[in-house]
Amino acid sequence: MVARVLQLRLALFLGTLRGSAWHVIRQVAGLVVIGALVMSACVGALSLDDDHLDVASAVLTLVGAALLIGFAVGPFLAGATDQLDPRRFSVLGAEPTPLAGTLLLGSLISVPSVALLAIDVSTAVVWVRLGVPALVAVVSALLHVVTCVVLARIAMGLASTLMRGRRTRELSSLFVLGVIVVVFPVAVFLSSLEWDGRVPEQIRLVVEILALTPFGAAAGAPGAIAMGSGFVSWWASIVGVLAAGLVVWFWFWFVRHLLSTVENPVEVRQRGGLGWFALTPGVAAGAIAARSIIYWFSDMRYMANLVIIPIAGLLPIVPLLIAGVPAEITALVPVPIMALFFGWVAHNDTAYDSSAVWLHIVTGVSGISDRLGRTVPVLLTAVPVLAVTIPVSVALYGRWALLPGMVGVAASLFLCGLGLSCISSAVAPYAVPTPGDGPFQQPQRSGSVGVWSQALVMGIALVASGPTLWFMWLALTDDIANAMTAQWVGVGTGLSMLALGVVAGGLLFQHRESRIMEFAGTT
Repeated sequence: MVARVLQLRLALFLGTLRGSAWHVIRQVAGLVVIGALVMSACVGALSLDDDHLDVASAVLTLVGAALLIGFAVGPFLAGATDQLDPRRFSVLGAEPTPLAGTLLLGSLISVPSVALLAIDVSTAVVWVRLGVPALVAVVSALLHVVTCVVLARIAMGLASTLMRGRRTRELSSLFVLGVIVVVFPVAVFLSSLEWDGRVPEQIRLVVEILALTPFGAAAGAPGAIAMGSGFVSWWASIVGVLAAGLVVWFWFWFVRHLLSTVENPVEVRQRGGLGWFALTPGVAAGAIAARSIIYWFSDMRYMANLVIIPIAGLLPIVPLLIAGVPAEITALVPVPIMALFFGWVAHNDTAYDSSAVWLHIVTGVSGISDRLGRTVPVLLTAVPVLAVTIPVSVALYGRWALLPGMVGVAASLFLCGLGLSCISSAVAPYAVPTPGDGPFQQPQRSGSVGVWSQALVMGIALVASGPTLWFMWLALTDDIANAMTAQWVGVGTGLSMLALGVVAGGLLFQHRESRIMEFAGTT
């Protein structure tokens, strides 16, 4: 059994290099890139023996925890088919326990596992050079490898079981957006810290916490032992051993469960091929959100508006620098502009959707559901972009204490604009390019509705965000403590305006249904 599974795994591994010429080139290029990254990581790890012990401990603990989390989350993000799914081997009549152990051995024949082994071997070498007993370094590396590989196996099994029929491209996109929103700001924050041969206090606190948890115990135990941290070293060692033992026990139990459970294929038939409609809740707002997402990311009229927003945020930089505004202040300007435009971009969404808005009206969908569903694609676009740009702008400014204020300003401008857009698109829609026309092909308009509706959305959003902007100005010029006040005022103002806009816009949508139908039919 062991030989057959290992042969199959090796055949599957080598099979990725077969196929068309373009497929082979792409696979080889990917392997080369991964190899270069792993080599860089190993070289970087081996160079840590020249640094201070606390720096090496912090870096290796963070890297080990990041690898473990990546192996646990990666299968959910990738959405790939599990070639070593235990249910595939049920026809061989294998017992669950030997099969579970064999599959773990087969998991080592993969690119991620080989890369993990190379990094952990380099880490063990570094610990030995830094005075950690060789046995401790080797056991720590083995515990880390076992925990990562077994967690990846469990994650693959859970992904294929719990997300069967629902692990779609759309769900993977949401996972990736969530990772961007969380990981990128943290990466920017860490890269902005100045080490200068010592561990910053923020990093030291994170490392101490990670070493006490299953995520960083195996990687942090050698560092704690090397630095003589008695309690931390003992606790990290015990937690690392228990974590590895627990995931291994769960894997053997999970294999037995998979082999003794009959699948229900109905779920696949019910949800197959629905895309965003299968992912969103089965209510009116969810259906409208799914359709709006498809429109926003496939219709060039919407996409042109989204592409222009980052450009609009970056345009003032050169004039401000020429005018003599300090570069660190200029770095803070693009984010509020982009946040304001992200909220404003939906101010005429009803007009862009005029070919389908009649469906909402004739089916009796409530106005609140209509308004709420239309905010989803804007939120999916704006939140990741702002999550990336806010930390970058604050890092360029050079003072992280200003981060809460930037969050408050962006939240206020964006959410206030979005709430007002919910009202504007129901009260004052104006003619736009019809579906299929170019995004810059503007129709003739007989009135000034478009001008004043755009101006009002932006103007009122700026006025409503006035208190937040004022506290942010005080944080820049007087007391940095006002940044925290700006955050809470901005978030509160934004959420209040968004709720008000959804409710008021929904009521106005229902009240003006006949006029909206008339507008949709004449434009």
